[in-house]
Amino acid sequence: MTRHTDDGETDEATETDTEDVDGSKSKTPVPGVPEAGRDEQPSIFVPDDGEVSDETTSPERPATDGGVESATGGSDSAELDPDAYDPVDVFPGGDLDLREGADSCYKCTSCDTSCPVAEVDEEFPGPKFQGPEQWRLKRKEDHDIDESITSCSNCMRCDDACPSSVPLSQMHNEARGQFVEEQMEKLSREYIRNRILSNYRFFASIASRVPRLANAVAKIPGAMTLGEKVLGIAGEREFPEFATQTFREWWRERGGAQVDNPDKRVAYFHGCYSNYNTPEVGKAMVRVYEHFGYEVMVPPQKCSGTPMFANGMLKDARRHAETNVENLVAAIGEGADVIASCTSCSLSLRQEYPELFDIHGIEDVSEHTFEALEYLRIHEDLETELAGTELADEQSFAYHAPCHARNQGLSRQAVETFRDVEGVEMEDVGDSCSGISGTYGWKEEKYEKSMEIGAEMFEHMEDAEGDVGMTECPTCAMQMEHGTGYEIKHPLQLLEDTVA
Repeated sequence: MTRHTDDGETDEATETDTEDVDGSKSKTPVPGVPEAGRDEQPSIFVPDDGEVSDETTSPERPATDGGVESATGGSDSAELDPDAYDPVDVFPGGDLDLREGADSCYKCTSCDTSCPVAEVDEEFPGPKFQGPEQWRLKRKEDHDIDESITSCSNCMRCDDACPSSVPLSQMHNEARGQFVEEQMEKLSREYIRNRILSNYRFFASIASRVPRLANAVAKIPGAMTLGEKVLGIAGEREFPEFATQTFREWWRERGGAQVDNPDKRVAYFHGCYSNYNTPEVGKAMVRVYEHFGYEVMVPPQKCSGTPMFANGMLKDARRHAETNVENLVAAIGEGADVIASCTSCSLSLRQEYPELFDIHGIEDVSEHTFEALEYLRIHEDLETELAGTELADEQSFAYHAPCHARNQGLSRQAVETFRDVEGVEMEDVGDSCSGISGTYGWKEEKYEKSMEIGAEMFEHMEDAEGDVGMTECPTCAMQMEHGTGYEIKHPLQLLEDTVA
């Protein structure tokens, strides 16, 4: 189903016609979700065997940088067609070749000045070095990836800051994956810790079978201190509670969808946290969408891969992506668009999947994925729906837009949605990063830096009128609660209160 593209109103990353001097029209990109790779050639993470599928290369004429066929036809012939010759062909190409993206960088350092880690960590060289500089070095010699790549939090603010559309986060993801695969000691405490953090879904699925016991164990005095000494997990953190009933258990108990509407279908990608820890967010999503007449599907799914990308576990991420793409493509085939209530999940499906993997159907998933509130703002008249609504009790919220929401052009959506609702006061606490960046702030050696990054947000929250926080990102919610003690809600929960 393509209703979100037929009328041209829903695509956040579209083009507009502009008139040139001679009267002809050309296409000018409009800000929004970046195209896959933001480069001439989407890069592909190739698993264990190191071979690329037949769909990505041509056996007759090997593609070189940017997917441009060699002017020599891939032979050793010295006869060149001057019109077709590409001087980049003198360098050997590769499946993870990001040289053209690196050459687009003109060292303006906009990415460095936008990086929250570089702001608090003097030893971190910044996104420009982690991305373009490393790939330039690698095309000259087989340089090792610098270990500082593990200090990148994967907030992806550098993507939004770059005026030249350099695929910075893609470069970081692949460099981090290469470092972990080839240079990190697999028996080191750091590797084991990172593997555990990035595979949260696996351990959450076990804990959710005995949630009360798991919650009690996490609260035993000294439990987090022990975790810090043994694994290097920050002892100052409070482990999130597991719900006594997961979202999927609730979904099965209620009998699945309560609305049957083949003309309005959405496939809900709930992610790990809304399933195991905050099922109330998933419940709110279902009730709100059913209020607007949507048939909600909940396909089988695994982790979006966001924590795996951040820790360089690309093989793990690919395994999860294969399951997700297969099931989401099936839902799309039944007329559904994909909806995620977590902005990191939606960004992963939209951008990181097609940048890093060559899975069949992955572009369809990218094109059909939306954040939950974003989708309603596109397809429903929320302004009219909310006009005149009034909450029984006045509520004031301190809203934080996650970095991964900003990368999708969604930084103001919650504030704009609720600004005219009687009884709701919504204050934007600024554009600072929360600092936790998924697993980054859970690491012993990164904890103080994460709190230093989040200090500005904490201060703005405490200065806001309300003492309830709001955000679309579950780990940002952890950091907001950790730094202020405020209760944190998701915009879908407020929307449920107003319309459903």
